Amino acid sequence: MSRIGLRPIPLPSGVEVTATGAHVLVRGARGSLQRSLPPAMTVVVGDGVVEIRRPTDSSVHRSLHGLTRTLVANMVEGVSTGFSRQLDLVGVGFRAAKQGNDLVLSVGYSHPIRYTPPEGITLEVPAPTQISVAGADKEVVGQVAAKIRSFRKPEPYKGKGIMYRGERIRRKAGKSGKAGKGK
Repeated sequence: MSRIGLRPIPLPSGVEVTATGAHVLVRGARGSLQRSLPPAMTVVVGDGVVEIRRPTDSSVHRSLHGLTRTLVANMVEGVSTGFSRQLDLVGVGFRAAKQGNDLVLSVGYSHPIRYTPPEGITLEVPAPTQISVAGADKEVVGQVAAKIRSFRKPEPYKGKGIMYRGERIRRKAGKSGKAGKGK
């Protein structure tokens, strides 16, 4: 049985947590995040730590306990250090560029793809074949990275496409040629 919900969340310096009922607001150096939590869970802000408490030991409350603790811990980490996700473009002629705040992708279509990130997300292009997505909200960073990846998912025959850094693509053999055909 997991005991994630029982661990207290340490607060780094410069981060303040305000809990009112089922609503939590976390402020830090990288901005502020707010979220509505399950109403059964109680958020207790102590001296340098945040604790999540559950009303009973039922299976529903135990699972919500761990979920709530993880959500609040991600908010605290997001406003203090932030989250980032790296993407690589693999393919001949595949490249990314930044124009203002927008990301412009050339990934093998007849037209370039222009993507405007949502509020609070910064996109960087350190090299023409690399994209870095950064922000304070872990969920939104993951959604933006998945959206950019969806413009050209990696395909299994040649391995071309937009993929997460370190992602391994299972390769397929492809056609076997003219073997087996009689003439």
